[in-house]
Amino acid sequence: MKRSFEIAVIAGDGTGPEVIAEGIKVLNAASSRFGFKLNFNHYDFGGDRYLRTGETLPDSAIDELRKYDAIYLGAIGHPDVKPGILEKGILLRLRFELDQYVNLRPVKLYPGVECPLKDKGPEHIDFVVVRENTEGLYAGAGGVLKKGTPDEVAVQESINTRKGVERCIRYAFEYCKKRHKMNKLTLCGKTNVLTYAFDLWERTFYEVAREYSEIEVDYAHVDAITMWFVKNPEWFDVIVTDNMFGDIITDLGAMIQGGMGIAAGGNINPEGVSMFEPIGGSAPKYKGKNIINPLAAICAGGMMLEHLGEDRAGKIIEKAVMEVTGKHIKSLAAGKMGLSTTEVGDLVANYVSKL
Repeated sequence: MKRSFEIAVIAGDGTGPEVIAEGIKVLNAASSRFGFKLNFNHYDFGGDRYLRTGETLPDSAIDELRKYDAIYLGAIGHPDVKPGILEKGILLRLRFELDQYVNLRPVKLYPGVECPLKDKGPEHIDFVVVRENTEGLYAGAGGVLKKGTPDEVAVQESINTRKGVERCIRYAFEYCKKRHKMNKLTLCGKTNVLTYAFDLWERTFYEVAREYSEIEVDYAHVDAITMWFVKNPEWFDVIVTDNMFGDIITDLGAMIQGGMGIAAGGNINPEGVSMFEPIGGSAPKYKGKNIINPLAAICAGGMMLEHLGEDRAGKIIEKAVMEVTGKHIKSLAAGKMGLSTTEVGDLVANYVSKL
């Protein structure tokens, strides 16, 4: 198995560089303990570069990033740049051009983390959302007619291909099989209203399911999913859904697992380069204060190691984070942790070295 990995680091904007620094600290502790090598190469893509050069990504960036084993991303979003420019020019461009067709979002409540749901604990909240990441409403298809007039028409089209839908669903089945928890995969959609797109999703889902007799399958409308996330999150194991619904339900998932400070995700291309990131934004108001929570970035680093085949190291990082949330941290909120950003990173790295 490969034991040396080339990692592209895009620390990004706001508090991104601070949380990524702690993530790298923990990753280095894991690589030292388990005997593999991580070579980090840093890129300055983000708001400051855009303000300086007018460029989001240079033309050479995509081809250069394809050569890496993974990308480790901090955060994109700058208060002096109009919303949408960096997100579309960096985040969406990377996802689409690197064909990162799965957005993988674990939703897990860790010990010691306050959950907003009454009477729910870590034993109730432990599921994963597999979100299609390159099609749907986010493909950017559509147009405007008679803009700025009383007769203006805006059309946004949801693009769903058999290839795109099937590869996402197959990934979800394989992930559910590997996870081997409840062996249950739920399709989240809206078949009663979106009768074209989710007819394709539903037919493909049940066709592929025939190849996975060991996996229990079911279906729920997206509105029902949001209700059950709140009332009975323990019902879920792995959920597969389209781009828009996935975007919405994963934010609800982040809240029931304790907030954006602990939520990590991966943008996955199983045949190419994948990108791992904390789900929360750049939080520019906390920049430079050493009070931002780095745990989501640290968890994203653990996901990256598991994706690269270093399963033991990735699981130790998660276990170390659980030690810190269970024994040391007062709150996940910035400035309320009872510890600084760097102190949290030091604690996790120390647990990684000795657990």
